[in-house]
Amino acid sequence: MLKEEQLTFKNYTNKVLAGTASGIVIGLIANAILGGIFKALIPYGAIFETLAMIVSTMQFLTPALIGVLVGMQFKLNPMQSVIIGAAAFLGSGAYAVTDAGIVLVGIGDLVNVMIISGLAVFVTRLLEGKLGSLTLILLPIIVGAGVGTIGILMLPYVSLVTTTIGNGINTFTQLQPLAMAILISVAFSILIISPISTVAIGIAIGISGLGAGAAAVGITACTAILVIGSQRVNQSGTTLAILLGAMKMMMPNLVKHPRIVIPIVVNAVLSGVGAYVFSMHGIPETAGFGIVGLVGPIQAVNMGSELWMVIMAYFVIPFGGAVIVDILFNKVLKIYEHEIFKFVPATN
Repeated sequence: MLKEEQLTFKNYTNKVLAGTASGIVIGLIANAILGGIFKALIPYGAIFETLAMIVSTMQFLTPALIGVLVGMQFKLNPMQSVIIGAAAFLGSGAYAVTDAGIVLVGIGDLVNVMIISGLAVFVTRLLEGKLGSLTLILLPIIVGAGVGTIGILMLPYVSLVTTTIGNGINTFTQLQPLAMAILISVAFSILIISPISTVAIGIAIGISGLGAGAAAVGITACTAILVIGSQRVNQSGTTLAILLGAMKMMMPNLVKHPRIVIPIVVNAVLSGVGAYVFSMHGIPETAGFGIVGLVGPIQAVNMGSELWMVIMAYFVIPFGGAVIVDILFNKVLKIYEHEIFKFVPATN
């Protein structure tokens, strides 16, 4: 039997966030690093098509991985953690029921995954020691199927959060181009370290052209700040993971240290101006990626931007700006210490 641990709402939330952050990294990093490479190598061998399919499919496991790691954060045993992973997946929206059967459609709504993981942990802890010899039979039914069903029923309402944010961002596209580029850049720079999917937002609102380019550049601006800050306090592997696309692993840091958005927003403003000046364009499918897999830069080149302009907009300005912004807010104004970028991995 577990020794019941008294948790405050803050501690409870931090554990859910820590498990979620690690689950996202584990689920998405393989495709972020290797997906584009394997797809490019498909003409050179059938094995690369299989490898591309494998790393892409691994993403669909993200909700389950999050649930398991959230359970481990609360020191639940392996069986309990796996059941919480099942509940998180079932309530995630990562699959759709069609006439042909169950079809995987993405990683689901991360906000819903977090809520269901937290609820599943609560129910599991509540039932601890009360089911006796029937635990193996009843826990999967009550927590896995039961809480998973609650997740599915909640999903349309929780998804309204993403829809509402998307509609708000969509109003920026009606503004003067420079203002639009700056505001979209800032919005996506913050969203990328929140539970909201930037890819889902980009596709949902159909953002394209300069707006999509500014969104991708804004995500890059956030990446640059996190990389510069992370390298001071984290191991090189953590910083590399952020650079390669695992920005959402810093969600707990956003909650614990909200001032982390200050350098991110300032750098996003600079980068948004860069996106406007160098006329970076994109499509809805690339708006939410930034430099992950070089999706944003490659799309800009495909849409007619010169290579040197893409390098300026996606690398020189965001990363150069990140260095300047970090010096300004850390050393000159002393608004934050680099400890706010410290990543605390999920542990058992």
